[in-house]
Amino acid sequence: MKNIIVLGGGYGGVLTAKKLAKKFKNDTDFKITLIDRKPYHTLLTELHEVAACRVEEDSIKIDLKKIFAGRKVDVVLDEIQNIDFKGNKLQSDSKTYNYDYLVIGTGCKPSFFGIPGAEEHAFSLWSFENAVTLKHQIRNMFMEGTKQTDPKVRAEMLTFVVVGAGFTGIEMIGELGEYKEQLCQEFYVDPSEVRLVVADMAPKILPILPDKLIQKAQKRLDKLGIEVITGTQISGVTENSVILGDKGAINSRTVIWTAGVEGSDLVGNLDVSQQGRKRIVTNDKLQSIDHKNVFVVGDNIFYIPEGEERPVPQMVENAELAAPIIANNIHADAHNLAKKSYKPTFHGTMVCIGGRYGVANIGTGKKMFMFSGFLAMFFKHFINLFYLFQVVGFNKCYSYMMHEFFHAKNNRTFVGGLLSKRTPNFWLVPLRIFVGAMWLTEGLKKIGKVMDDPNNIFLIPAKVVDGASAASQAVEGAAGAAHEAANAVAALPVPDFIASMVKGTMDLFFYNADGGFTALATIFQTGMVVGEIVFGLMLIAGLFTPLAALGTIAMGLMIYTSGMAPYEMLWYIFAAIALIGGSGSVLSLDYYLLPRLKRIWKKIPLIKKWYLFAD
Repeated sequence: MKNIIVLGGGYGGVLTAKKLAKKFKNDTDFKITLIDRKPYHTLLTELHEVAACRVEEDSIKIDLKKIFAGRKVDVVLDEIQNIDFKGNKLQSDSKTYNYDYLVIGTGCKPSFFGIPGAEEHAFSLWSFENAVTLKHQIRNMFMEGTKQTDPKVRAEMLTFVVVGAGFTGIEMIGELGEYKEQLCQEFYVDPSEVRLVVADMAPKILPILPDKLIQKAQKRLDKLGIEVITGTQISGVTENSVILGDKGAINSRTVIWTAGVEGSDLVGNLDVSQQGRKRIVTNDKLQSIDHKNVFVVGDNIFYIPEGEERPVPQMVENAELAAPIIANNIHADAHNLAKKSYKPTFHGTMVCIGGRYGVANIGTGKKMFMFSGFLAMFFKHFINLFYLFQVVGFNKCYSYMMHEFFHAKNNRTFVGGLLSKRTPNFWLVPLRIFVGAMWLTEGLKKIGKVMDDPNNIFLIPAKVVDGASAASQAVEGAAGAAHEAANAVAALPVPDFIASMVKGTMDLFFYNADGGFTALATIFQTGMVVGEIVFGLMLIAGLFTPLAALGTIAMGLMIYTSGMAPYEMLWYIFAAIALIGGSGSVLSLDYYLLPRLKRIWKKIPLIKKWYLFAD
């Protein structure tokens, strides 16, 4: 058995392990192991959303065992202290792991550049724990600040400084700018007392973006009441201040450090060629130039592509593009095949300034396009969903949309409150019971006729004869109608192309050559009547309510396309749409049954493997 070890459960490590599992799924003599010190994968690009309380804490974590359920990857929880490249071994405090191929993806940590007091007194934003700590710190400063009678202490508590005006810093201060309004209302603070500052030694914010987008970002920060200080040296951080060189100190008890990153401590101590801030030098196959069975992914890569002047950037897309190359090259090396070179084409960058506004510079690499506002946020969410679908499919995409759009707090989304309003489900209970009762009543009315004479077909229009329109004939007991029509009723108009398709299907299955009805027509009619009764009972009892609502819609559409649907059918269809959501969670059997079925459903191997469940 040969061992492939992926060290690190970040963006690069997770994607590489998934690609390796696919490549080696038929190789029984290879074992793939992912080792990380945490049992979950963290969405590092979304940390600011938790820190500023826009989304719930669990929205930025994904269980590693969930990611690799049903796949050829073992997840091991451990912290590696050293790598013996000559002996092909990883060493933790308690265990040794042998490897034939190693992928290093341990990521980065904040870099404090030796600035006095920065590491001791500033808050970092580089892990899930950092985000949660900062979230509590911000709320605590508002809570305690309102009690302070000393103006100086109160001002310190209500001043928040972000050091670093790159993507992480601007996203963090932007979130605070939006969050400030909610906090001031909650803790009875005058907004004018809250001071938000972002500072950087660079001459401008977001320096890798075009000037046009920088100006838009600056304008948004101004609108949120955020002070921007650029071109100033950060010379120190104390317990209650940050010192900005010649510009003096800003008194604050919450200084957030986002000024830069460097390789993890483990990488920094390895005996391998490194450049930049503790990044491992690789060749074009993403192998360490010192050890050909060691590959590097994500932020740990130091590689300058052909024709470029700078190494690949430390961004998520680099991890996404590198992962399949590494998986391919390990597989190729193991099977004596040709390896591929890493030739990345990056598609731009995006930054959100709060949940409602962003700027983006995206394109094909050669041709870039600038977006701001709604479109920039749309692309950011779309790309996040694309990444999440690669990692954990429907499960996390569904969860992401719930957190970002439907359950967002204080309308902090790029669509405002259009999707984020939540209506208590108990208001839907009367509608659910009423629709169910109407279906049940209609079904019971018809079942007697079916039982008396199964060959009496009244739910399927008579075959058109001599050009007469079946829809113009009397419609007795249309399935799902609000009531059986005793006389001729007006039917919903059906477009000709739909009517033509339905007519062809009905001619094939429901009509004899002489214009009479087939046995299948009898079965279909009986099934429709039974469906009305069953769906009615399900809606009244609140049993599998979403399925009953979808069944209502399906039956309504079938009746409509037949040309026999009265206008009342529209009421059934749109009422059923309203019932699909949470109407079955209150005063229903679903309340007791679905949680139990959900636990069973999630344990089915195929469901776990393809993430076809919601948490």
